[in-house]
Amino acid sequence: MTTQPTPGAAKAARFGEDLVGFWQALPDKPLLFILLAVWVVFFQFLGNSTFGYTNTPSLFGWWLWVNTRGLEGASTWEAFNRILSADEAHVWFVPLIVLALIWWKRRELVELTKQTWPPALGVFAAALLFHLLGYMVQQTRISLFAFLLGAYGLTGLVWGRGWLRATFFPCFLLVGCIPMGNSAEYVTFPLRLLATKITTLLASGALGIDVVQNGTTIRDPSGRFEYEVAAACSGIRSLSAMFGLATIYGFMEFPRSWQRLLLMGMAFPLAVAGNVVRLLTIVVAAESFGRSAGNYVHESALFSLLPYLPVIGGLMLLGRWLRKLTFQPRPAWEETPA
Repeated sequence: MTTQPTPGAAKAARFGEDLVGFWQALPDKPLLFILLAVWVVFFQFLGNSTFGYTNTPSLFGWWLWVNTRGLEGASTWEAFNRILSADEAHVWFVPLIVLALIWWKRRELVELTKQTWPPALGVFAAALLFHLLGYMVQQTRISLFAFLLGAYGLTGLVWGRGWLRATFFPCFLLVGCIPMGNSAEYVTFPLRLLATKITTLLASGALGIDVVQNGTTIRDPSGRFEYEVAAACSGIRSLSAMFGLATIYGFMEFPRSWQRLLLMGMAFPLAVAGNVVRLLTIVVAAESFGRSAGNYVHESALFSLLPYLPVIGGLMLLGRWLRKLTFQPRPAWEETPA
């Protein structure tokens, strides 16, 4: 009597088979790993020139310090909670997302012709120049970009041009591993101003609610309520999530670069639209039911999800339009057997 494997065991077996098949389809793995190991060692000892912040020449030590500073003395659970609640918590998860996207495209990658492609040395040379620039101007973020670009170039050197083209968009997401710090304000602050201005115009012009704008503050002239559009409302966390969502959606659903770039570019206006929806909801609640109602909407975890609804809806509508505009049958390897 034979026992049938459980659905979970069958899925695990298929996953194992796919993993082994994908691994075996990658040629010259020792060569690539040796090159990557040398690249990592180089950035371990000559990756960071800003010793005034943390006394380490390691690019990776600098990255770890940037993303864990202020955790001295914290317990493991407290440190974990602080990391997850940080504005740039996404830097810890981006590599996992990239690996998942590459795994999702594994059949396409297996079918690629893989061979040494010397022109990829141009990408590697550009990475070295970026690192030299970062070292000279003492901007370790530039060096981190150089490390990622160099690793990407080495994969193209060993596995070819087709590999570079097929993995460009998931590898592009690795830029999300670069902590931006206060530099993100150059992007997020104008978006906050724009969202505040649009909200004020809609509230006073379309809804007849008398509000005035002062920088990133929306207030009632009589002093009944006042709300500051803080960095968290359109800061690096929400913008990174929306941009990443648009990039992943574009990579998974559309084969052409211009389609993916269009979706990625739409993340910014959709982010503004999402924050306008949330701000209008706060203003309407405060005007209709008092300041306490506005505060409840402002602090509610449920209402904090409002900015994502226009983004998701807008991306889906744009995606539907793109499919109608440039219909293409799905690749054979993506077809699900009947």
